[in-house]
Amino acid sequence: MNNFQAFILGLVEGLTEYLPVSSTGHLLVTQRLLGIDSSNSADAFAICIQVGAILAVLGLYRLRVWKMTLGMLGRDAEGRHLALSIILAFLPAAVIGLLLEKTIKKYLFGGEEWGLWPVVAAWFFGGVAILAVTIFRRMRGIAPRSGFELEQITWRMAFLIGLIQCLAMWPGVSRSLLTIVGGLLVGLSVPAAVEFSFLLGVVTLTAATAYDGLKYGQEMLEHYGAVPLLIGLGAAWLSAVIAVKWMVGYLKSHGLEIFGWYRIAAAIVVAAWLLWPTMFK
Repeated sequence: MNNFQAFILGLVEGLTEYLPVSSTGHLLVTQRLLGIDSSNSADAFAICIQVGAILAVLGLYRLRVWKMTLGMLGRDAEGRHLALSIILAFLPAAVIGLLLEKTIKKYLFGGEEWGLWPVVAAWFFGGVAILAVTIFRRMRGIAPRSGFELEQITWRMAFLIGLIQCLAMWPGVSRSLLTIVGGLLVGLSVPAAVEFSFLLGVVTLTAATAYDGLKYGQEMLEHYGAVPLLIGLGAAWLSAVIAVKWMVGYLKSHGLEIFGWYRIAAAIVVAAWLLWPTMFK
C-alpha cells in the first residue's frame, strides 16, 4: 500500500464512519477500486485507521466524555449513568462479534463467495429503511427534537440499542444507521440518538481496533509500514471532524432522508459496476 492509497482510505473512513452510510462498505469498495487485495493486513489497516475517527469524536465531545469519566470515578452521577448505559449497549456486539467473527469475515467481507454483493444489498435495504422511518415519523407529526434527552436514557433503552447495533456486523448496514434508528425507536430525540450513536461508536470502534490491532497489527506493519498507517490516521481524523460537525448541523433542520437516497444510489451504482463485465462480454 502506498501513501496515496492510505490517504484515500483515511478520507473515506473519516467521512463515512459516523454517517449512516457504512464506513465498512465504503472501505471495501474503495479497496477494490484501488487494487488492494482482501487480506488480514488490509482488514486490519481499515480497522486501525478508525483511531483517527475515534480521536475526532473524543475531541468534539470532550466535555461529555470528561463528565462520564468523572462519573466512573464517583464524582458525577449523571455522567456515571450515561457511561454505564454506553457500556451496556456495547456488550451485545462484543459477545456476538467474538462468537461469529470467523463466519462474518469468511462470507461477508469481500471474499470469493459473495464479493461486494452483501454491501450492495445492505446499502439498498438500509436506504429503504431510512426513508420508511422518516416517512413514518413525518406522518405521525413527530418533530426531530421530540423525545427523551440523552440524560433520560434508561438501561433498557441502551441495551435495546446495543442489540440493534449487532446487525451492523453485516458490512454495508452501518453501525451509525442502526444505533441512530435504534435510538429513535426507543424514544430518544434525533439529537440525543445521534450523540448516543457517536459515544457508543467510540467504545465499539476502540474495542474493534484494539482486537484487530493486537491480532494482525504486526503483520499489517510488515506489509505496509508505519508511514501509510500514520497518513491514514491523520486523514481519518480530519475528515471525521468535518463529517461529524456537518451532520450535527445538518440534522438540526433536516431529516435523515438524504442518507437514505444516497445509500440507494450507491447500491445501484456499485451493482451496475459489478454487473458490467458480465453484461458486455
